[in-house]
Parts: sequence; C-alpha cells; structure tokens
Amino acid sequence: MNAEDQHLDRKSLRVVTGRTADWAALAADCVCFANAAGGRLLIGVEDDADNPPPGQRVEPGLLDSLRKRIGERTVNVQAQASLRTADNGGQYLELVVARAAGVASTSDGRYYMRVGDVCRPVLGDDILALLNDRPIVPWETMTGPGEPLSGMDEAKAGELLRGLRESDRVKSSVKEQSNGELLRHYGLMDAGRLTHLGVLLVGTAAARARLGSAPVVQAIKYDDAGQKIAKWSWADYALSPVELVDAVWREVPDFHESYELPDGLQRQRLPAYDSRVIRELLVNALVHRPYTQRGDIFLNLHPDRLEIVNPGRLPFGVTPQTLLHANRRRNPRLALVFHDLKLMEAEGSGYDLMFAVQLSQGRAVPMPREGADSFSVTLGRRVLKPAVLRLMSEVDARHQLRQRERITFGLLLAAEEALTARELASRLELAGADDLPPWLGRLLDVGIVQSSGRTQGTRYFLAPGLLRDGGVTARTTLRRLEPHRLKALVEEDLRRYPGSSSGDINRRVGTEVAYRTLKRAIDELVSAGRVRQEGDGRWRRYWLRLD
Repeated sequence: MNAEDQHLDRKSLRVVTGRTADWAALAADCVCFANAAGGRLLIGVEDDADNPPPGQRVEPGLLDSLRKRIGERTVNVQAQASLRTADNGGQYLELVVARAAGVASTSDGRYYMRVGDVCRPVLGDDILALLNDRPIVPWETMTGPGEPLSGMDEAKAGELLRGLRESDRVKSSVKEQSNGELLRHYGLMDAGRLTHLGVLLVGTAAARARLGSAPVVQAIKYDDAGQKIAKWSWADYALSPVELVDAVWREVPDFHESYELPDGLQRQRLPAYDSRVIRELLVNALVHRPYTQRGDIFLNLHPDRLEIVNPGRLPFGVTPQTLLHANRRRNPRLALVFHDLKLMEAEGSGYDLMFAVQLSQGRAVPMPREGADSFSVTLGRRVLKPAVLRLMSEVDARHQLRQRERITFGLLLAAEEALTARELASRLELAGADDLPPWLGRLLDVGIVQSSGRTQGTRYFLAPGLLRDGGVTARTTLRRLEPHRLKALVEEDLRRYPGSSSGDINRRVGTEVAYRTLKRAIDELVSAGRVRQEGDGRWRRYWLRLD
C-alpha cells in the first residue's frame, strides 16, 4: 500500500456526493497541496485501501461538478480531474493539483499548507511568512535590466554545460540541445537575458555582486577558549555556488584532518569530518537559502564541533523536527542544477544520508536549530563510541542495511537502552508509532532488533548477544536495565546456551546485575511459561520454551 504522504491523499467518494458532500474540506485539501509541492487526491479510495471498492461506479456528471466546485472555491489553484478505473474494476476520481506559482487560498480567504500527510491551516503571522516565501514571480526567473548575455562568463558557462552533458542524471534528449537551449532549459536565460539564476551560476563576478544576495562564505576557527585563531573567506563573488562547494571543502584544513582509533591489534584512521556530510551541508546552505535576503554563510569551527549558520529561516512548513521527512524546494531550479550535476542527493534524502553517516561512525546526529532570522546545523566532530564503528561495519556487511534501517540501528545503538515506540518515533521525527515499520525494515526479521510489549507499549532494543559480542554495551547500563529488557537478555542467553544454571546466566549477562534481580526475572519467565526448569537447588537448569 502506498501510504498517504506529502504528495498523496485519499478521500471517500462520499465527500463529493449527496448530502455528505463537503466541498469546503476538499477545497482546503487542494489549497494545501498547491501551497506545498503539489500532489494527488484519490477520491473514491478509502484511507486504508489501495483500490476503490470492487464495482464502484462514479456518476458521469460528477467529474464536471468537481472541476466547477474547485474552481469556485479556490484561488490560484490549478487542478486536473480525471476518471480512473482500478484493476479490480472499481472507479474513482483522480485530482492532480499543481504547485501554485504564488500563494493559493480558498475563495473565503483561508490559507492551508500540506505538512507531511496532514493539512494544516496557516494563521496569524504565518500568513505573512507564507506570502514572503512564495512570491508571485520566483526570484530565480527574474531578469535584471542590466544583465544581457554579455554579462556571461564564458568559461563558467562552458564548464557548467560540460558537467551537465557528462552527467548520467540528464536525459539524452536534453544533452543534445544547443548551448542556448540548454541554458533556457535550466532557467539560466530568458528572452536573450540572463535570469537571476543565470547570473548566479554563469555570470561574471561583477554581475553576481550586483545581485546583492549572492552567497558569501566565511569559515572561522575558534580555540578551546572561544577565541578566533583563523579565518577563510570567499567574499569576492568570483565563484558560483557550484564552485563554492569544492573551494570551501578544499581550502579549509580542518576538513582534511584525521585521527586514529584502536581496532583490535590494529588502528583505524577516521577523518575528522566525513566529506559526504560536509559537502551535503554546504550544498543545503547554498541551495535552500532565501536569495531575496542578504547575509553571509558562516562555518564556525570549534575543537569539538562544526556549526554552519545560514541567513533566513527554513522554508514555510518545514521545522527542525521535520527535516528528515520534509520535501520543500525554495529554489527548485537551482536544486535541479545541483542534482543533475550530482552535487546533492535526491530530493529529501540529504538529511537521511547525514544521519546515517554520523551514526555509523559513532558520532552524534546533526543538530538543526532555527533562530529568529537564521538556521544552523551543528555537527559533532568527536567519536562518542569507538566500538560502534566495528559493530556497524560488521552488521552492515552481513545484512546490507538500507539507509533507514542503518539510521534506526544507529539510534538504538546510541541509546544503549530500550526505546518505546513513541520514543523511537520521536527520535526519527515521525508523527507517531504507526510510521515506524518503514524505518525498522528488516531489523526485526533478521534479529538485529528485538521488541517486547504491544501497541503503544512496544519497546525496541538491540539483540543482547549482538551488543555483547560487539563489546558495545557499557557495564553501567546493565545496572539500570528495565525488567522487560533483563528478561529479554535471559531469553537470548538461553536461546544460545540451553540447559544453563542461573549462575551461568548471571555471568554471561553481566555480573553487575545483582544475582537476586536476575533470579527474580528467571522465576517470572518460568511462571509465565516462557522458560522451563529441571532439577532442584544447585542442579537446577533452565531451557527456553520454543513452542
């Protein structure tokens, strides 16, 4: 089943028929999609279904009514309605809503925004923020009176076009276009003039300076006392955003430092900062900043962390808590160029990559923060748990973890304790526990992650044997084990070592767990029928019931 998300919603056919028709709610849904990134409404398909009811029929005149009502009840909404027939023979209406060029609203002046799979009203000061974030004429497509094609830097244009033609992300039909056609295709040129985007990417330094909001990057290094000890600056507008990514990565020495970590009898060399994470953060700062607002990009390098500060707040509808799942393009044409040049991940997957890399290296996840007029991301430099590196590598090599599985595994590994379904959903920035299955993936099936409890009381934790063999679990953690996890440790131990005494179990699970506490857990498992015992006194042995 394709779950409802930012681009898909399902509605019962009752919403557009008879006395149950709710045209106002449907209009609000269309406005939500138009103010976000566009989307589809499947009318006649229930929320928990893939297809309409078998044999369902849609009245012939309903299609025209739908088009008319949406047109009457919305402003600046472009929606295309069509009648579809599913594989089971049932009919439904598909309403495709395009992303609005400006700001969409209902005809009675109400504003809405699609955030994840929820349609939210926009109220108060947020209306002004929405209007500012969604101008009628996008900044990228504007042309200045003084920027004819003579303001183009031929060398930059040639390098950019060469990169696009060599990219396997660009269709062959696009690569075959002439230079002028290719510039127009990517929105760099219009009616014989460079657009703002064109000036930004292929214009001369003087032309970029005249824009007033072309990016300036400053990297400042601090010591332990917070004093500035070094500075690098790219403030002459000589480089385009595409060129800035490589220049900043290449010229800041801290990005190329590394240190050694013990790995058995050998030592493993680890970079101070992973290039994939740094480049992704730089790309995000350059691609998603508001180019209608002045301000420098700051890279604040501290002994234990890097902080990247970008002018302007997040795009409207995106919060620091929804970055893992948000898909909002402030500068879509610039993002397309970066994507086709293979400088950024597919849309919406950049933060997934950064989370996965940081966790796999035993480091803290990126910490986003939104200020009054800025947005920053803090990246930890230090490895918090060296043992995680080897364990993550071994598990990944054995099971070929997907990116979401790697993130979930890393979060549970970092937690050291069981996480409730609600806690895990919160750390993954999900709306609730019902959204966990795609992130858990195969982790439960292959035994990497175990669970206890049901529904909202479900707790997830890493297989005890995995932690013990990997040498990751700290001794202090076992002292504060919750009863359900201690029982899970006992069950795992008996699964591996059937016929064990309570003393043997205690030694393998961890002697920091009081014997009386562990014996109580075993007795409760026996009473619950999950463990059987044979013998008395010092000869008593235990087996896990597998039936």
